[in-house]
Amino acid sequence: MSCLRREPELSRSQEFQQHARSQKVVQMNVQLLGMEGDQDLQFLLQGGDLLKVRSPTWKKTRYFKLQDDCKTVWRQSKKIFRRKQTFSLDDISAVRLGRQTEGLKKNTDEQVEDRCFSIVFKGHHKTLDLIACSEEEAKQWVKSLQKMISNMNNLSRQQKREHWIYSCLIKADKNKDDKLSESDMKSFLRLINVEVDDDYAELLFKKCDTSNSGYLAGEEVEHFYELLTHREEIDVIYGEYAQTTGYMSPQNLVDFLMKEQRQKATLADAHKIIKQFEPDENAKEKQLLSKDGFLMYLHHQDAMVLQPEHREVYQDMDQPLNHYFISSSHNTYLMEDQLKGPSSTEAYIRALLKGCRCVELDCWDGSDDEPVIYHGHTLTSKILFKDAIQAIKEYAFKVSDYPVILSLENHCSIEQQTVMAHHMSSILGSALVTSPLGQGMPTDFPSPEELKGKFIIKGKRLNKLEASFAQEVLAADDTDVTEEEDKVWITIKYQFIWFKSGLAKELSDMVIYCKSVHFNGFDDARRNLSFYEMSSFKEGKAMTLAEESGEEDFMFSSHLSVRIYPAGSRADSSNYNPVPLWNAGCQIVALNFQTTCSDMDVNQGRFLVNGKSGYILKPSYMRDPTTEFDPITLTRGEWLKHKTLHVMVISGQQLPKVTKKKSSIVDPIVKVEVYGVQDDVAEKETNPIDNNGFNPEWNETFRFDVYVPDLALLRFVVEDHDSASENEFIGQYTLPFNSIQMGYRHVPLLNSNGDLIPAAGLFVHIMIVDAE
Repeated sequence: MSCLRREPELSRSQEFQQHARSQKVVQMNVQLLGMEGDQDLQFLLQGGDLLKVRSPTWKKTRYFKLQDDCKTVWRQSKKIFRRKQTFSLDDISAVRLGRQTEGLKKNTDEQVEDRCFSIVFKGHHKTLDLIACSEEEAKQWVKSLQKMISNMNNLSRQQKREHWIYSCLIKADKNKDDKLSESDMKSFLRLINVEVDDDYAELLFKKCDTSNSGYLAGEEVEHFYELLTHREEIDVIYGEYAQTTGYMSPQNLVDFLMKEQRQKATLADAHKIIKQFEPDENAKEKQLLSKDGFLMYLHHQDAMVLQPEHREVYQDMDQPLNHYFISSSHNTYLMEDQLKGPSSTEAYIRALLKGCRCVELDCWDGSDDEPVIYHGHTLTSKILFKDAIQAIKEYAFKVSDYPVILSLENHCSIEQQTVMAHHMSSILGSALVTSPLGQGMPTDFPSPEELKGKFIIKGKRLNKLEASFAQEVLAADDTDVTEEEDKVWITIKYQFIWFKSGLAKELSDMVIYCKSVHFNGFDDARRNLSFYEMSSFKEGKAMTLAEESGEEDFMFSSHLSVRIYPAGSRADSSNYNPVPLWNAGCQIVALNFQTTCSDMDVNQGRFLVNGKSGYILKPSYMRDPTTEFDPITLTRGEWLKHKTLHVMVISGQQLPKVTKKKSSIVDPIVKVEVYGVQDDVAEKETNPIDNNGFNPEWNETFRFDVYVPDLALLRFVVEDHDSASENEFIGQYTLPFNSIQMGYRHVPLLNSNGDLIPAAGLFVHIMIVDAE
């Protein structure tokens, strides 16, 4: 492979025509990114050859280069009719150095380890496996891409907005002459998701074309930009409080924060905001906040709809493990459906990076005495058990420090179970919990805090945990049984259970706090089950128990642990609504993380807070086995805190197109949904706005009654309205009711994969009051 760093072949005239404009465009974008003179950026802008790897025999040299917008990577393709030869830095999930992906491990030799790297994309896009011509160049690609992605992620919403609009202006300038004709302006409006009639377009163009030249250039383009990005609703809010010569004084800002945002604020807080957000140095020196500074503050994550304190771990993490809802995945190894889709270690990585704390491993005998993971008796592909454990170890604590539960569905022979135990012990080492914490037989679960950085095995066990402490119990007991007789009795009983169950002792001994047991009814559970014994239910049975048993079911799950999983009929890896099962107190409600749907949106919203730790503390009345709480009948108690929620959907900003077609303009509609106990569930929606995804305005207000705020979630959904068929999803955001900030708030939007849509969002006003 050539190590030549080159540009795509162009004629001399093309090079000459493009150079000046290219330099200007790059300079503008570099300034927006604050990366003037950055060598890593220059490396990507120059581009170079890389070897693309698809199989042991398919390895082709391709040219890669960062485009002038400093956001899009162009890649060479030999396919003449290939529609898309670019990808955005926003689409990249991770850049990994070395042979870390399954593709590189399978299709390359160890001697090229140092030259390999992979670009892993969000969603279901295929990973790009690449080989550089040297170790140094591979490291440079990885370092440069990671820096660019980090810089893009750290841009403020305002900066992302400016960068996106400027990129669209460049695309609309067909002649590449830094001028916008009326036709160019219409193209630009379609690019930013706005459709206007010809009369209005002509009027807007003439208003900006002050030179009467027939095109917009220089300050005229800036004026066009100002008209386009003007937000009347911000003018109204700002104007009401800007009482100091057209600016907000520190006292004006305090008044706004206390009256509208319903938050405690001092003059010191106001001074801090002005210092951080005011872009005009003269205004900052006079301790004044301009409208631009005010808008920049409202776009900051601390001023958005989610309480900033809840982005960090704020709950008590010293309660027993079963007092928490735990983010959990079903058949974690699957990338797609349950019957013929691929299994992959990447699926474990993605789940863990989404904060999942309970992953599932379906284990079967493999060749060469190596256990494998796949969905048994189906056409799903297989991965090595040891590779899955290695991936889990590497990514378990990148998002959350709190414990990971390895839920084993064990179909292996005794011999390969021993291999499983060996792999977990050798790979996970001291992080694997193989004995109870503390001295003597425990009487309750340890806390997430005590188990930080630890792995817990959930699976079958040969006997009760208490048997491990039988010697200590008998030694303390005044009986005539000799120690030698007791040893013989325990050994015989233990060997008999081992022989009957087909369970390897080495694997059994690793099950400490999560022993899988069959559920034989509530009476049996209360009478015979120890705290560490856990039952699993299919969603259907769990729903029936939650609806019919109510209080009894809740009492059961409040002091024992319960796991729920999807029905076997969900071959397409679809999901079920987890909310009723959380309402019933179930700790581990496992979903198919690979599937994008409203159920996964709600799951992501539930675990959005508390530092995305994957653990959410249940309300106090759900941790007390003597409670009378029933999520169905809602008998009166401390959980009944009737609130009235008022939501005004004011406007939207930079909503993305549903399709990439230039002519496709969305007609956005906003749905506001409340999830929770049965009496709290509600949904209301705005009217659609025709042909405007850039800056639609609704100004519609909705009212909701919320009876159990501790269990409620609020979800905003934006869709492209279609009167003839189903609406198409644009974006959504879900958060716990108790994590809402009141007042004027921006709401970020996530795409169907749960990733942030840059610069897109809603602007709302929220008020929560005690119901009369």
